[in-house]
Amino acid sequence: MRRVGRRPRAAYDHRVLALSVGLQLALGLLLGHANDTRVFMATGWLVAHGRDPYVALDLSRHFHHAGFSVIKSVGYPPPWPLLTGLIYAGAHAVSGSFLLYNLALKLPVIAANVGLAYLVAAVLRDRGATPATCRWAWTFLLLNPFLLYVGAAWGEIDALVALLALAALWLLSHRRLEASALLLALAACVKPTALPLLAAAVLALSGESLLRAARYAVVCLAGVALFYVAPFFAFGWSRAPFTHRLNAHLVLQGSLSFMTVVRLVRVPPLTQGHWWLLGLLWLPALACAVLLAGRGDGSFEDLLARGTAFVLVVFLTRSWLAEPDVVLVLPPALVLTCLGVVERRALTALWLLPLVFTVFNASPLQLLWVTFPGLTTRLLGDAGRIAGLTLDVRAALVVVWQVTGWWIVVACLRRRAGVPSEAKTLSEAPA
Repeated sequence: MRRVGRRPRAAYDHRVLALSVGLQLALGLLLGHANDTRVFMATGWLVAHGRDPYVALDLSRHFHHAGFSVIKSVGYPPPWPLLTGLIYAGAHAVSGSFLLYNLALKLPVIAANVGLAYLVAAVLRDRGATPATCRWAWTFLLLNPFLLYVGAAWGEIDALVALLALAALWLLSHRRLEASALLLALAACVKPTALPLLAAAVLALSGESLLRAARYAVVCLAGVALFYVAPFFAFGWSRAPFTHRLNAHLVLQGSLSFMTVVRLVRVPPLTQGHWWLLGLLWLPALACAVLLAGRGDGSFEDLLARGTAFVLVVFLTRSWLAEPDVVLVLPPALVLTCLGVVERRALTALWLLPLVFTVFNASPLQLLWVTFPGLTTRLLGDAGRIAGLTLDVRAALVVVWQVTGWWIVVACLRRRAGVPSEAKTLSEAPA
């Protein structure tokens, strides 16, 4: 009877996996963000041809597309530009197909989406969750509309960051300090949104040994030097265009951040007087969250909860928050939901609110750029004329997002009754 029962479940799992991969491949082929996809494509060409990816060039004659005449340089640290160079060399340079190049740039993200599903299921099994819970979480990540939208369709790379970050925390819970620190450094060097997790890791280790906490921080910083700093010297890239963007949190404002609400009363808020100081709000907010969190009990659940809380605090207090950034906290929030720390309705709001926000932020229109560039330009022009009319809706969604985010932060930082009592501390985990 047991073998008979396993076969339908295995067949169901195979269908779910095939459906997820098939959907992502189709979305990855036909859709792509008008700005981000162009920047990633151009970055791949620049790196593959030995150029500096942080100095934008007119590449319209190389791609035979007017959309590449004026583009911005990539805003991400070296790991992603280097990967786009490899993708260009293996895809567009060989096939010459614009659509296949677009799809190839999405393949790492699609793989990360699938990897997240299997990693979360493995983490839950490791923490004693039931097979039904593990399968539900696995299915949730494979078919989640928000992940499919921002990853396969949009092409943003936050799923890669989430996969590396969650793997780093899991390795830390199994006393793999050096491997964990290097993975976390790589996650932060793919996209710096993962940096607050370092505070959670060091805080958890400090409760056991200050020396181990210091060693973890040193290895992580060494990894940042390797993945972030070294490529600039190794490839002779100019550091000026990128280092000047380190103050982006002071000049960018809006999207899913609280600044969209501020815009209702003052526009543009960060260009006059002392309003730019709001761009620094996340620094004292994170410091307060670390002080309130304390060292914790050393369990993996505690580490995951504090890391999720720290990242969310930064997201909720930054003056700029893009919708895809939320992907980083979705897998750990899912694990915490399955372990009884976060309520399921809070988890639903966590991914549904940014997805709805994109509709009123005109993001879906930009995804048509790959297949219908002319139509995209016209539709975006029409959307720009009614942007003021949708600001009230976006501001209302931001308010609900803020309430949801702080709700989850409080749930993660307070005493959690739903955490299994047999949870192992970091010092008790197997070496």
